Amino acid sequence: MYVYTAYNLSIHSELALPELIPSDKPADVVIRFGKLTETDRKQNNAGDYLLASIEGWGNLLVKGGKEIILDPNPGVDEAMIRTFLLGAIICILLRQRGLLVLHASSVVIDGSAVAFMGESGWGKSTLAECFHSHDYSILTDDVLALQIGEQQPLVIPGFPQIKLWPDAVASFGHAADSLPLLNSQTIKRVHRLQDGFCQQPVPLKRIYVLAGGTHPEIVPLELKQSFGELVKHSREMQALTAPEFLKAHFIQCTQLVRQIPILSLRRQRSLAALPDLVKLVEDDLAGNSSSIDNLSSVSL
Repeated sequence: MYVYTAYNLSIHSELALPELIPSDKPADVVIRFGKLTETDRKQNNAGDYLLASIEGWGNLLVKGGKEIILDPNPGVDEAMIRTFLLGAIICILLRQRGLLVLHASSVVIDGSAVAFMGESGWGKSTLAECFHSHDYSILTDDVLALQIGEQQPLVIPGFPQIKLWPDAVASFGHAADSLPLLNSQTIKRVHRLQDGFCQQPVPLKRIYVLAGGTHPEIVPLELKQSFGELVKHSREMQALTAPEFLKAHFIQCTQLVRQIPILSLRRQRSLAALPDLVKLVEDDLAGNSSSIDNLSSVSL
């Protein structure tokens, strides 16, 4: 078994996961290979015992937030196995463990976590990389796991990697062939961070929803809009459909919109404009609180 840490969990895995940080702690999660049968399929409850099939990839079983069994098709690229495992599959496990999981990347600014949420292709990872190039630490890329409670929500750190398209790789001064491909089915590269990765949970201060615009602009969202954005950008909602999971998820979203400002970050689709977004967010965090004070009276 290889032993790693990610999402504040000690992960013991039969599959080597070079993306993760090595560890020596007792297992919180075990990942192993196994042959999944029709008996396993009959036990599937779309909740704490989830068996799923991925076209062209194979089958998998995620149990109780503690165990992942992989049954990939013969000949599947190992990097492709890792891509799904550290993406959709880990999202399912984190939700089974009671976390709210969003399609977002996050960075640490002045001791607080700031998240960038949006659809695939909207530049969450690229914006996180830009903040990293400005000496801010990364917390998560693409999979944002949140511990929701009565106090301020906590962002649980992921692992030190950022996925980038080739044009972004070049714009940040990386030689394209110096960064490995994510897998054989994509031209995306991965920047495995040697520094600037935060390994401790950090209180969440803001969520910015990426949107199109003619110029960089931050616009506050009302609570109903914020709730809708959280639901829209929640991870693996189509997988965990057991009533208790759906109920818990909507309760978490309701709590979060009442605890944390959620704002629209409107931007041009331009790599050259990214530093302007960094400055805009810095200024917003430093002093612009009036735009969110008037939202507390809006009901869901």
